[in-house]
Amino acid sequence: MPLDPTKHKDWEIAEDAEKSMATIYDIGERLGLTKDELLPQGHYIGKIDYRAVLDRLKDKPNGKYIDVTAITPTPLGEGKSTSSMGLVQGLGKINKNVSAAIRQPSGGPTMNIKGSAAGGGLAQCIPLTPFSLGFTGDINAIMNAHNLAMVALTSRMQHERNYTDEQLMRLSNMERLDIDPTKVEMGWIMDFCVQALRNIVIGIDGVNGNKDGFMMKSKFGIAVSSEVMAILSVATSLKDMRARMGKIVVAYSKRGKAITTEDLQVAGAMTAWMVDAMNPSLMQTLEGQPVIVHAGPFANIAIGQSSIIADQIGLKLADYHVTESGFGADIGFEKFWNLKCRFSKLVPDAAVVVATIRALKCHGGAPVPVPGKPMPEEYGSENVEWVEKGCANLLHHIKNVRKAGISPVVCINAFYTDTDAEIAKVRELAEAAGAKVALSRHWEKGGDGAIEFAEAVVEACEEKSEFKFLYELDQPVKDRIELIAKEVYGADGVEYSTEANTALTRIQKDPELSKLGLCMVKTHLSLSDNPALKGVPTGWKLKIREVLTYGGAQFIVPVAGAISLMPGTGSNPAFRRIDVDTDTGKVQGVF
Repeated sequence: MPLDPTKHKDWEIAEDAEKSMATIYDIGERLGLTKDELLPQGHYIGKIDYRAVLDRLKDKPNGKYIDVTAITPTPLGEGKSTSSMGLVQGLGKINKNVSAAIRQPSGGPTMNIKGSAAGGGLAQCIPLTPFSLGFTGDINAIMNAHNLAMVALTSRMQHERNYTDEQLMRLSNMERLDIDPTKVEMGWIMDFCVQALRNIVIGIDGVNGNKDGFMMKSKFGIAVSSEVMAILSVATSLKDMRARMGKIVVAYSKRGKAITTEDLQVAGAMTAWMVDAMNPSLMQTLEGQPVIVHAGPFANIAIGQSSIIADQIGLKLADYHVTESGFGADIGFEKFWNLKCRFSKLVPDAAVVVATIRALKCHGGAPVPVPGKPMPEEYGSENVEWVEKGCANLLHHIKNVRKAGISPVVCINAFYTDTDAEIAKVRELAEAAGAKVALSRHWEKGGDGAIEFAEAVVEACEEKSEFKFLYELDQPVKDRIELIAKEVYGADGVEYSTEANTALTRIQKDPELSKLGLCMVKTHLSLSDNPALKGVPTGWKLKIREVLTYGGAQFIVPVAGAISLMPGTGSNPAFRRIDVDTDTGKVQGVF
C-alpha cells in the first residue's frame, strides 16, 4: 500500500514507492521501445533514440493528443504536473495505452519555493531525486551551449579592441564584426534563481589590464529562459537544431547589423553540446506508466512546453498521449496553441483546464497565499461565494481553449478539505459554459481517484476538433500582440516603451524577422501584467517593456510588465530543508 499523502510528504511517498518501481527496461517495453531504442542510464532512468523510433513508426497513425493547462494559479501552483500524472494513472486504470510528456524541472524552483514539478501525493513521477537534481544532463548541456556563445562574443570583442584589422586576419583569420557593446542581446545563464546576477558588469581590468576582457554591462538569466532551451522544445531533428542554432542573434554591430552565432563561428560547437540532449529522457509514474521528459519549464518567461520530439514519440507509441503546458491557459496553452502546434503540425484532440478550490477562492477575494508561510485560515472553511466569484477566471480560460477550436475538460483537482457545496458550484458554472467537468482525487487516491477524469478526457477526444490559430504569421507584429492582449488576456489595448517601439520598427522592416511567432513574457499570477490583479481584471492595458529577437527559435519575444528572465530566491527557500542521509546516500527533502 502506498503511504497516505495526508500524513506524509511527497518525497517520503516517492522514496517508499521507489522500493518496488519497475526497471527502465520494463518501462521501455511498456512504451513499446525496442532494445536498441532504449538508452539506459542506470536501472531506473534512460534516454530514447528518437531518430530510430520515429523512423521505425513513421507510417503508424498517431494516438489521441491531450494538452494539460490550468486557470491562473496562486503562487503555490495549480497542480498541473500532479494532474497530468493523475490523468495518466487514471487512463491506465481504465486500460488505456497511455504515455505522458512533461518538462524537466529547473534547479531554480527546486531549490527555491515551487518544487521540482514531479507531481504530488499519489500522482507523481519517479525516481524523484535524480529527476530533480540534474537528471540526464540536458539543462547542463543547454548552459554550456548558451554560455559558449557568450564566451565567443566577449573574447571576440576583446580581440577586436586589442588588434588592428590586419592583425585579426593574420592571427585568427577573422574579419572585424564591430560589435556594439550597448546592443548585446544575450547574457549568461545559470540554473538557479539569483537576483544578484540580473544586472552585472564584466571585464573589469585587473592585474592583467585589458587582457581581462571587454568591460561592459551584462546580465544573467535562468537556464530555462535560454533560447537554446526554446530551440530544444521546437526542433524536429538534429539538422533542424543545427540550422536554428546558427540563427541565434547575440548582439548588433554599430551599424545595426545582427551578429549571430554563425557570425561568431560558434554555432557548430554549441550544437555539439546538444547532440545527446536531443534524445528525450524516460521515467515512470508511481503506478508504472511511461513518462517522457524533455525541455524545460517557465512559460511566463520561456515557451514552457515539453518538446515536439517527445510528443511525436508518445503519439506513435501510445493510444493516448498527455502533454503539459506551463502555468495558465493565457500563457502556456497560448504558446502550445500558436507556437508549438504551428511548428509541429500536430493537432490536439482535447485540452484539460486544471482548477483548485484554493485558487478559485483566491480569485474570488480570499487573502493571497504566500509561499513558505502558513495558509491563511480563511481557506480552512467553506465559502461558496468566494468560489463562485473566482470561477470568472476559470470561465475566461475555458473561452481561451474554445477559441482554439478544442474541446475543454475542467479537472477539479480536489483536496480533501474541499466541500461538496464548493465543488458543486464549480461543476454548475463550468458545465453551463459548455465544458466537460470531472472531479479528480488523484493527489489522495492516485489512479483510482482519477477514473472520472480519465473517462471525461476519453469522451472529449472523440469530439470533432476544429483547431485554428489565433493569428497568422503574415499579420503585422503589433496587430498580433494586440490580438493576444485583447482576446487571451482581456486587455483594452497595448502600450509600448520607446525601446520596445524601436525594436518592433526594426523587426517589422525585416521580411524574415517580421514573420516569426510571438513568445510573450508575462506574469503567470494574473491575466494582466500586474500579479496583484486577480480574477478577470478589466480596464487595463498591456505594457510592453522590451522586445527580444530569438532568431533560432523563430520567436519574437515581447516582455510585459516587471517580469524578469532571472527569478529571485525567496526568504524561505526549499534548500534549507534538503539534506543527505550520510549512511545510505539518499537525498531527503526534495519535493
